[in-house]
Amino acid sequence: MVLDYLPYGHLTEAMSSYQKRSLVQGVGDTNFVLMEMTPKEGVVPQVGQKVYIGTGERDVIDHVNRRISYDELSNSSKIELTFQIQKIVLDKEERYVRFFNDAGPLTTRMHALELLPGIGKKLMWAILNERKKGPFKSFNDLTERVKSLHNPEKLIARRIEDELMDDKIKYRIFTTEPRPPGDRRR
Repeated sequence: MVLDYLPYGHLTEAMSSYQKRSLVQGVGDTNFVLMEMTPKEGVVPQVGQKVYIGTGERDVIDHVNRRISYDELSNSSKIELTFQIQKIVLDKEERYVRFFNDAGPLTTRMHALELLPGIGKKLMWAILNERKKGPFKSFNDLTERVKSLHNPEKLIARRIEDELMDDKIKYRIFTTEPRPPGDRRR
């Protein structure tokens, strides 16, 4: 998903603007990998557009330059990231509802559900007791059965964003581990 299109590349590069190549900042829709990409010649990707990488007709991206960290995102990308994560979570609702159905304890004192912002022990127990009656089928089903839980898709989106912002976060449940500093592999 395109977060930002930079027609003149990074502002911090020391080249003249006509020498810079255009860049796209984006986020993967499965493991939420942040990427810097080069668009195909003459193509202007739109913010929020789902893009493909390769040689097909509908492909917009020529190649992925590298993985980037949250701190390397442009301000526009950081703002757009919140909306795109929520969109991805809603588009893949079944996957994230499954998290509420399958999440288990991480330690003897902490449950995976507690990693979501706003879920403490009381709400966690309400979710666990309700799922004993049967698996949740959708976000609507979840909020109807657990009355004190509102907008579970936003809780998941916020957790994903927290995992992307903090390279040293202890538990990752939705994102891929960041590359170590200096690792230039894609």
